Amino acid sequence: MPIKFFSTDDADFSSNFNEILERGETDNREAEKIVSGIMEDIRSKGDSALLEYTARFDRFETTAEGIKVSKKEVEKALRSIDPDVKSALEVAAKRIEAFHAKQKEETWTSEDEEGVVLGQLVRPLEKVGIYVPGGKAAYPSSVLMNAIPAKVAGVSKIIMVVPTPDGEMNDHLLAAAKIAGVDEIYRIGGAQAVAALAYGTKTVPKVDKIVGPGNIFVATAKKLAFGIVDIDMIAGPSEVLIISDGSGDPSHIAADMLAQAEHDEMAASILITTSKEFGLKVSGEIERQLEKLRRRDIAKASIDNRGAIITTKDLDAAFDLSNRAAPEHLELAIEGPEKYLDRVKNAGAIFMGHFTPEALGDYIAGPNHVLPTGGSARFFSPLGTYDFIKRSSIISFSKSAFSKHGKNAEIIADIEGLEAHGNTIKIRMGEDI
Repeated sequence: MPIKFFSTDDADFSSNFNEILERGETDNREAEKIVSGIMEDIRSKGDSALLEYTARFDRFETTAEGIKVSKKEVEKALRSIDPDVKSALEVAAKRIEAFHAKQKEETWTSEDEEGVVLGQLVRPLEKVGIYVPGGKAAYPSSVLMNAIPAKVAGVSKIIMVVPTPDGEMNDHLLAAAKIAGVDEIYRIGGAQAVAALAYGTKTVPKVDKIVGPGNIFVATAKKLAFGIVDIDMIAGPSEVLIISDGSGDPSHIAADMLAQAEHDEMAASILITTSKEFGLKVSGEIERQLEKLRRRDIAKASIDNRGAIITTKDLDAAFDLSNRAAPEHLELAIEGPEKYLDRVKNAGAIFMGHFTPEALGDYIAGPNHVLPTGGSARFFSPLGTYDFIKRSSIISFSKSAFSKHGKNAEIIADIEGLEAHGNTIKIRMGEDI
């Protein structure tokens, strides 16, 4: 069936738009029940439970010693991949590193008045775990995007877990891990791998933070592990929203929408355009290009379920809808996109102009492709170097500064009913307590 096509002038537009944006609250209680049991087994039984779940879910029998990928395996994988692939991964890695280096934060102090020194101590996390999907559906770009910001931040040890269904390990993942500077790799996946990173086992180290994509069981495990460790985010289906003024090539826009649609059946691809004629051309291009895709069935289900072309009277209305949607990926396929940048309030990543397709951002541009989904760009940011540091406040008062401010602190302690707090001030002032 053709992609849904409607206008902001339609009487039922609001309900139609809300239906497209509806991310669908999934009942995850059954998944949480299963994952809770797995995590408790890993917490209490360690490696023995980890090996049992690996054999059951990945159909891969191994030993505690066999869980860890050797450095020789990694080196061999790097040598075995096509030289052009190796070169592309290295170029991507350099660009990702250069971009994330600009995000680094430094320790700072300032003396805001005589005798008072305030500041912030910035330190990297010590150990970070990255989860990478494995098997045939391998994404080396995910390794680069998750590991390199941690390395730039100064994380001491980066530990990667990757499932090996039927014992199958992807050389491109191992090569990417070597290029990105991953320190240790373990052939485990699923909720059990997340639990191993969160609690630690005799073989797998406990980490401070877990990042990386996964299925519903991995996402649920990360959710349940939060508080024991930090996590990046709970990611949902991927999404793109394209704003067009009718300029450019309709075939480009159709290709960009289908690139999103081929992720999975719940991915969302939305075009908002000021030209109905242009929108109709894009619709025709989608149908033409769809027939040629290897992942046609997935892309078609996505377009049918979560695809739409919306016409608006002007670009102001288009940006209003975009900000309401808060998309993961926002493409500004318009003339002079920089003039409209201040109109963007909510977006994970912004792709400017007719020759900046999302795929560049996914792989080679430099900014991170781990982005907030499901409208969470209203309050979340892309994964970055800042996600792998912690900050401690620095406070230093001289005796004269203490004398100046101590009484106010004592007054506030008194109105809060915390006598001992106030006493810490009084005793330093020489008063009896």
